[in-house]
This record gives sequence, structure tokens and C-alpha cells, in this order.
Amino acid sequence: MLDRRSFIKMSGITSVATLGALGASAAEDEPERDYYELRRYHIANEDQKVALGDFMGDAAIPALNRLGIRPVGVFEPAQDLSPIYVLLRHTSMESVATLTQRLLADAEFTAKGASFLDTPVSDRAYWHIESMLMVAFAGMPHLEMPTTAEGRVFQLRTYKSPSVKTGQKKIEMFNTAELDIFRKVGMTAVFFGETLIGDDMPNLTYMLGFDGALEQEAAWQRFFKDPDWIELRAKPEYSDKAILCGITDNILKPAACSQI
Repeated sequence: MLDRRSFIKMSGITSVATLGALGASAAEDEPERDYYELRRYHIANEDQKVALGDFMGDAAIPALNRLGIRPVGVFEPAQDLSPIYVLLRHTSMESVATLTQRLLADAEFTAKGASFLDTPVSDRAYWHIESMLMVAFAGMPHLEMPTTAEGRVFQLRTYKSPSVKTGQKKIEMFNTAELDIFRKVGMTAVFFGETLIGDDMPNLTYMLGFDGALEQEAAWQRFFKDPDWIELRAKPEYSDKAILCGITDNILKPAACSQI
């Protein structure tokens, strides 16, 4: 079994902060946290989008569920064609490391997904995949389902920091205060994760879910006006200019096959 220490040795991660996030020296009573794999499938046309949706709904999601990976989120950009986001929730690092082999050993998966899995180079199923691996925040150790409304929208945000130390400071800010403010004002989250492997590190990524665009706007307005948030952001050690160097923001809608 691939435990946290084995993963650390295998991956070559050496920073003290990241080792802490992995739980290499965590206390025995520390609650288990989810690991999140967020994939971005870059596609070139509508046919690839349809094929990916069919593959996820007919073959991949049922197989992933059989392997204990649930719920599976599949999200499309609100405006653009690409990329398609796929969110996988893992309960262990072993699950992450062995996923491909376990999927390919599933005869039902390979049979139902054959038209997608066996596409030739001349007719590729997608352009390429980017992937990032995250560990859940201590303040929100597990994925949650914020809404099942038919017109729900999701907001995926990434906060980049100029150093590992400042990145940990922003995570501290969420764990000790900001997450509670989010909950108070109705900023319902799907997950909060620290990126362990990915691009533009160090960074953290989180996803919020809303019943619709109007509720999303109203929740942010409540947040900006909240006195606890105003007090928190005024602290010099938590100012954006001290601990952040970039924010990306994506508005997404669930694909028909999405379980989130």
C-alpha cells in the first residue's frame, strides 16, 4: 500500500510546508482528508465534447464509482467550449496512484468505453489532459454537495502565492477564519484544496456552488459587506498584496453526466 510517506519519497517533495500538508508528521488524531484530482480535458470541437460526455456518463463515472471514487464532477465552461473539468475525489494516496491500472482492469469500463479509449491518432478523442493533485484543507477535510438545483452554477477559483510561506499563510487565513465567514454568508463550497502537484505553484484552489447566477452575485455581496471579513482583510499579514500574486476565476456549469 502506498502511504503518505512512500508518496513523499517517490515524488521528491521536500518543502516543509508541503510535507505538513501531506501529513508526514501529523498527530495520530488528525482527521483524514480527501485528495482531489482535477483534470482539464482540452478539446477542439463539439464532436469531441459530445464524445467525452458520452464516455464519462456511460463508462468512466460508473467505473469510478465502483472503485469508490464518488461523486464525480464534470463541468463545462459557461461561455467557452474548452476545457472540460473533471473532479475526482480520492480517500487515499493509493487510490490516486493506482487509478489507471484499476480502471483498465475493469472489463465493463474498457468495453463500454472502447469507442473513446481506442480512438486512433488521426481522430483523437481530445487534444490533451492537464491534471493537478490537491489535499483538502483541514478546515474542510471532505467534499460537500452544496446544491442540486437544476440551474446551478459553479465557481472555480485559484489563488497563487509568491512563495511557499505566503501560500501557507493564505491557507491559514481560510482555516482559522475565512471559511467560517464563507459559511455564514452562504458561500457554499464543494472543496478547498492545496495543490501538491500542478502548475503555477504554490497555489490553492476551491470550488463554490450556487443555485444560480443571481444567488452567486448575492452571496459575494454579502461576503464583501460582512464585518468579520472587513476586519480580517485589514490585518497586514493577510493582505492580498502580501500573500497573493494572482487569482484565476472560472464560471462553470455541470455537464449532463455530472454527479455534482
